[in-house]
Amino acid sequence: MTRINTNVSSLVGRNNLQNANASLSQSLTRLSTGLRINTGKDDPAGLIASENLRSDITSIRRAIGNTDRANQVIATADSALGQVSSLLNDIRGLVTESANSGALSDEQIAANQLQVDSSLEALNRIAQTTTFQGRRLLDGSLDFTTTAGTNFSNISNLQIDQANLGATGSVAVDVNVTTAATQATVGVANIPAGGAATASTGSLAITAVSAAAQASSGQIDLSIAATAASGTIALTNGGFDITAATAGAAGNTSTLAINIVDTTSSLGATYDSGTNTITVNADITNDAGNWTVGDIATAIDGLTEFDTSNVTTPAGAGAAQSLTAQSLTGGEDASTESITVTGAAAGISGNVGITIVEANGTGATPVVGGDATNGYTITIDDTVATSVADITSAINGLAEVGATSTSTRSFLGSADTAPAALTLSNGSDQTSSTETIAITTVAGNTGFSITLAENSSATAGTPVVTGDATNGYTVTVNDTGNTTVQQIRAAIEGIAEVATATYSGSATYNATNSAPPSALALTGGTAAGGLSAAVVFELAGANGSEVLSFGVGTSLTDLIAGINLVSDATGVRAAANATTATTLDLTSSGYGSNAFVDISVISEGTGATPAGTFTTAVGQGQRSVGADVVASVNGVVATGNGNELSINTATLDLSATLTAGFTGTSSFTISGGGALFQLGPDVVSNQQARLGIGSVNTARLGGTSGKLFQLGTGGLADLSSDPTTAARIVEDAIDQVTSLRGRLGAFQRTSLETNKNALNDTLTNLTEAESSIRDADFAEETANLTRSQILVQSGTRVLAIANQNPQNVLALLG
Repeated sequence: MTRINTNVSSLVGRNNLQNANASLSQSLTRLSTGLRINTGKDDPAGLIASENLRSDITSIRRAIGNTDRANQVIATADSALGQVSSLLNDIRGLVTESANSGALSDEQIAANQLQVDSSLEALNRIAQTTTFQGRRLLDGSLDFTTTAGTNFSNISNLQIDQANLGATGSVAVDVNVTTAATQATVGVANIPAGGAATASTGSLAITAVSAAAQASSGQIDLSIAATAASGTIALTNGGFDITAATAGAAGNTSTLAINIVDTTSSLGATYDSGTNTITVNADITNDAGNWTVGDIATAIDGLTEFDTSNVTTPAGAGAAQSLTAQSLTGGEDASTESITVTGAAAGISGNVGITIVEANGTGATPVVGGDATNGYTITIDDTVATSVADITSAINGLAEVGATSTSTRSFLGSADTAPAALTLSNGSDQTSSTETIAITTVAGNTGFSITLAENSSATAGTPVVTGDATNGYTVTVNDTGNTTVQQIRAAIEGIAEVATATYSGSATYNATNSAPPSALALTGGTAAGGLSAAVVFELAGANGSEVLSFGVGTSLTDLIAGINLVSDATGVRAAANATTATTLDLTSSGYGSNAFVDISVISEGTGATPAGTFTTAVGQGQRSVGADVVASVNGVVATGNGNELSINTATLDLSATLTAGFTGTSSFTISGGGALFQLGPDVVSNQQARLGIGSVNTARLGGTSGKLFQLGTGGLADLSSDPTTAARIVEDAIDQVTSLRGRLGAFQRTSLETNKNALNDTLTNLTEAESSIRDADFAEETANLTRSQILVQSGTRVLAIANQNPQNVLALLG
């Protein structure tokens, strides 16, 4: 079928030509860029993988650059440290030369000192001027900073070489020491002390009673008012009370006669004090029945000597009568009743206040209040008579005081006067003094102990001595009675080994008030004698060995001095055993497994007593080796070397020196510092290295012997003062710098270089992987280009033919 409106052949040819053009364009793009993936549509999954690899490649290239930069920093520091080492070696040579003082003049030594001073200045200058991009490398600013924790004072010479502080920026460090390092020790027993025998001495201090305690005392005075005598007058048809008008003794226990007389006179009364008779005159005959008992009482009441009251039956008086004699009783003169008050026990020094106060309604029994600190109060009723005996009893009830009184009178607050407050005084505590008994033993005794003890088994005044010189003597005194210090002195002087015990005084040892002193150890005595035979032995230690020779009679003191004279050459120190005075202790100067003491007898004279003083046989040696510290750091077992420990893990590399003998836990915190190097592509702690670089100035370089600045002019270890110490300080400084250079070199070699090599290998592999994904294959793309070119050319020709086909219709129309 022939059509002209729709040229299907042309459409087909055009579509194919478009596809061929697109393929040709893609081939041209890939060949011109060299990349297979130029846009996301080329290969979405490949693009993602390629971009991730490109990110890794970029960070690795930066990590390689960081490694190179870190290497340059370390190289800069190492170069400066090389100069420091050179200067230290020069100083070491000058110290050694200056020690030759027998051949050098003072001027030459002074010239060497000037050179040392100049070198020290150069060291400080290097420490301050060694920089990398403005950052100082050797002044200590790149060292780690620490914060002290528990027992941190037992850690010294702490050197933190490397630490991973993680995301928190700090790390806690716990050092747990289970076993302290030990020195090597060889004991040589049975060596006589040598020389003339001397006595051991000591002074026994005794706390003895020098003055007995006294109780405080005082007196309470009660002012009691006078009282009147009184009684009752009984009449036949009535009665009344009568009281002496004048207070005092009047009428007391006296017979009072009252007579009623019938007279013609008016009613009246008279009193005869001589006969103690009251006469009442009344006209009974004429006035019978007109006057009463009350009238009689009124008449008597008119007498100045008497008062009457309480008329019981006011009836007629009746006939004249003579009454039964009456006794008026109870009358007393005013008086002062004293209560003597003393402290209840000796030693109360007073200051106990007692105040008697009055109150209403407390009753006849006194009420006690207060305390010894604030004072006591004795409260009595001011309306009821309280006996002095009851007041005394209340005071007697106080714990701190006692009271004595014999008064039988009563105290009535409303009529009597309360005393002022009493403060006990003049009391004193028991006083004591320290009495000293000086003791000297018989010459040759090397000392023993004397202990003062208390026990009821001893008789007061007769101390009991038990024990012996080997185990010590005990002087037992009675624990209840008194023993004089002189009696104790005499008992001590009775000990066989004691030559004299002297004391001047008269004090008393009272077991109740004195605690026994601690045991007295007599010291200082030496036995007679010395080496009984000559001896030659070789003594070796960590520093070297020496052959020593000692003759007959050499004392232990001289033996020790001779060994210590060469202790710097052997590393072994000698001393007398603290417990056994005849034992020679040979101890290494250092600690740990590298420290040892080796003694071998070369010859020992015959007849040596005791046999085998140094060994059981000539040629047989004794050897002792010290032990290293056993410890862990954050749970990691540390490497011990004497008192030094170290660990080297992926996260922490440190070393430290512990205090000799220390066991337990010591802690600190690494709170910052160090030079942080980013060595990996990821910014995480396990791809970083933090390195500590300490200061190399003269105040930091050195060791236990001292610091380098002390070699300067006027210092404790300058060339003219102490070249021996100076040499040790320089050696320690050289070791420090050498160790630092070695550590930095190891970091360069094992960390930086290997890290860079590994990163380069990784970079190569990642680059190859990324290339395989993204780069174009030119052979393949060239073939695709040729194919696309041919398809475009053929498609163009075919499209032209297809476009000419509709013209064939014109032939039909013609």
